[in-house]
Amino acid sequence: MHGLGNDFIIVDERVMDNPIDRDKIAAYSNRFTGIGCDQFIILNDSDQADIAMQIYNKDGSKVGACGNASRCVVALIGKDISIETDSGIISGKKSEQNISMNMGKPSFDWQSIPLAYAMDGSRLPLAWDSLSDGFCVNVGNPHIIFFVPDHEDINLASLGPIIENDTVFPERINVNVAQVNGNEIILHVWERGAGLTRACGTGACATAVAALSKKLVQSPVDIILPGGTLTIEWQEGEDIQMSGDAVHVFQGETDWDSF
Repeated sequence: MHGLGNDFIIVDERVMDNPIDRDKIAAYSNRFTGIGCDQFIILNDSDQADIAMQIYNKDGSKVGACGNASRCVVALIGKDISIETDSGIISGKKSEQNISMNMGKPSFDWQSIPLAYAMDGSRLPLAWDSLSDGFCVNVGNPHIIFFVPDHEDINLASLGPIIENDTVFPERINVNVAQVNGNEIILHVWERGAGLTRACGTGACATAVAALSKKLVQSPVDIILPGGTLTIEWQEGEDIQMSGDAVHVFQGETDWDSF
């Protein structure tokens, strides 16, 4: 499945005899010698929600949240559901045109992002080349957002991995470069463990929260990514609401031991 081109392998362990080998997720996710995806999603039973979702990047690292994958899971199940993730319980609603997700509340303090030491995460006193004054927020996973006059001037493929792996971010970080255009935001995202992707749901949420906190836009705001547009609604102290499409591409079987 994919959400705006951000694509996923989704495996339902509830109907499998044996669990997926987590050590082989990078092999399953390889686009040349495996099946291929940005993130690998595993579904299981939950005693707290309708279903449990585990999320792995294509390099095998585990993450707590993924907005696009969450919408895909709601579309796959085919009804309104609650989803248990490592970052908490979220909920989704299915309509004919799109999927709406309640992504919970953002966290702003330096320890929850997390940063390596105490500093103002709303205007990080650090710079990488032309990127400075980053806004840090955790929306189930950590993000830094840079607002720039022209996104095309930024070589995110080069700067993304440098910022992602900077020691100031002990759990690494997702890197967002955003250009405000009226009440729309053009966004490009370097995802930790995945690299450049056509869309990032939590990146869109984080960027909207940052822009609304800085009063650059009004809610709801459209986030325009290379793969399409997400609509984000948020008010201070409230949960983040994200809406967008989710597409089923194909289903199939494979010999998991062959990788």
